[in-house]
Amino acid sequence: MPASLPAELDLGWPPPPYQAPVPPVVTEDGVSHFDGVTYATTPGYRPRLLDAHVPASDEPVPAVIWIHGGGWLEGDRRYPPPTIPVDLLHGSILRAGIALVAIDYRHSLEAPFPAQLHDVKAAIRYVRRFADTFGIDPERIGVWGESAGGHLAALAGLTRPEGPAGEALEGSVGVREGNTAVSAVVDWYGVSELTSLLSHPLPPAPPGTEFPNPFTALLGGTPEQQHELARAASPLTYVEGSTPPPFLLVHGTADGLVPYSQSEVLAEALKDAGGEVTLEPVEGADHIFLGAPDVTPIVTGSVAFLARHLGA
Repeated sequence: MPASLPAELDLGWPPPPYQAPVPPVVTEDGVSHFDGVTYATTPGYRPRLLDAHVPASDEPVPAVIWIHGGGWLEGDRRYPPPTIPVDLLHGSILRAGIALVAIDYRHSLEAPFPAQLHDVKAAIRYVRRFADTFGIDPERIGVWGESAGGHLAALAGLTRPEGPAGEALEGSVGVREGNTAVSAVVDWYGVSELTSLLSHPLPPAPPGTEFPNPFTALLGGTPEQQHELARAASPLTYVEGSTPPPFLLVHGTADGLVPYSQSEVLAEALKDAGGEVTLEPVEGADHIFLGAPDVTPIVTGSVAFLARHLGA
């Protein structure tokens, strides 16, 4: 037992439902890497981890929380979709002077919605709680997600304790107190309105594989309950009466899993609410931008949007 413990851990028993960051590994380029940090725990579930990559700076830097996709059923904080090279995504963010915080969250067969959003909110609170340790400005945090992660990013941007769902979508995992507001949202081909997708035909699964319906798996409940559950899990539900942060929606026009119209309807609602929103179609691209001739401008354009709104 060490003579003294970090203040965050010297709390007796039971221990807090998260770990304080340990000193980072600093690479030759000056980037500080905090890898595999436990930002939330819940008995009976795997710990939720994050990696924080912070560029060298004499002042606190803005941060974006990256939320992976995978139909809420799979995925990993360390890997973007196969169409997006890791070096392109991570390098573009860090070169812009923005910290990248990549998070895991509970999958839908571990726990149905809103567990996934509770984890995203917990990650935001965690980054704010330990902003000084990370070298991050707690007032300049954005969220960026793809597919299922885009849906969660949109929800994180639109839900507040004072909103229609109240505290129900804030959760109490990890750091239990703190502000979960974000300053910008990048949503790549995320779901905005789940009700219509309950009957949407899914692309065929690869031969020899079984893949649960991602929409009903997320919602849980009985078929009779799923219409109301779908409404509660839809970002569109929370636009009216909100004060949304700036949104960037990027979506392939030939997306066979999440139709392009999902981003169209969210963009229209955000405009009606007085929000700043940019909808960028990727002509002819399917889900995860399959078929796009070059993903580089998609990535760099999203980073430029964040840099502008986070003051990087």
